[in-house]
Amino acid sequence: MKVALVLLFAAYAYGCGTPTYKPIVSRVVNGEDVQPYSWPWQISLQYLSGSTYRHTCGGTLLAPNWVMTAGHCIGSRTYRVVMGEFDLTKEEGYEQIRSVEKIIVHPRWDDNCLSCGNDIAMIKLASPAVVNDKVQLPCLPESGEIAPDNMPCMITGWGRLYSGGPIASKLQQALLPVIGHSVCSGSDWWGSYVKPTMICAGGYIYSGCHGDSGGPLNCKRGDGKWYVEGVTSFVSSQGCNTILKPTVFTRTSSFTQWISDTMLQY
Repeated sequence: MKVALVLLFAAYAYGCGTPTYKPIVSRVVNGEDVQPYSWPWQISLQYLSGSTYRHTCGGTLLAPNWVMTAGHCIGSRTYRVVMGEFDLTKEEGYEQIRSVEKIIVHPRWDDNCLSCGNDIAMIKLASPAVVNDKVQLPCLPESGEIAPDNMPCMITGWGRLYSGGPIASKLQQALLPVIGHSVCSGSDWWGSYVKPTMICAGGYIYSGCHGDSGGPLNCKRGDGKWYVEGVTSFVSSQGCNTILKPTVFTRTSSFTQWISDTMLQY
């Protein structure tokens, strides 16, 4: 019931997963600029460095005052959240900047064990975002739902364009098909590093990269709506585009209850 009260209320009150500016979903797998504002729940998590804020991770706006990101994105820094962002190097006039009231990292997240799972955190904004044509909410899967093998999904973020390269200035997207857990946990793939509470996608030409962390894995379902099935967690230490080492995400549907409880409690 709590899940219905919190997450479904947000979905019904504001609508979910139907961007005003439709994503242009091509079969490009090595990354491309997005159609501006076509992923309106994507946020930029930024930290204060001197007198300047710098992008560090992505995230997903789940409700006007709540953002979901990865646990490993959070430290002792001063953060802010930017919504309605497209080009990090320009002020385009549609950005909504919010300070942070509270950050709740999953209690079982362990900084020293990325592959142990629970790489998820919730950020409560100091004041709610204004939902409009450029800032909107995604749908979330029901608790326990599993995205099917080979489901075509899109990763989005401002992460590095390649291992060791610069971060992107414009929001990027890339096609990442889901890799089923039975395949991804195989010895030639990620093996025991991948837990059932994670979801793999990609593993061929393109993957997430540093700076994409915390951002969404966006999957379009039969109802025509976009669902955030995962939170970008980790890639191979061998490089962002390592064959048979797909990007690993925290599986959103494994944490639906925790997300809802957190939003209710705080």
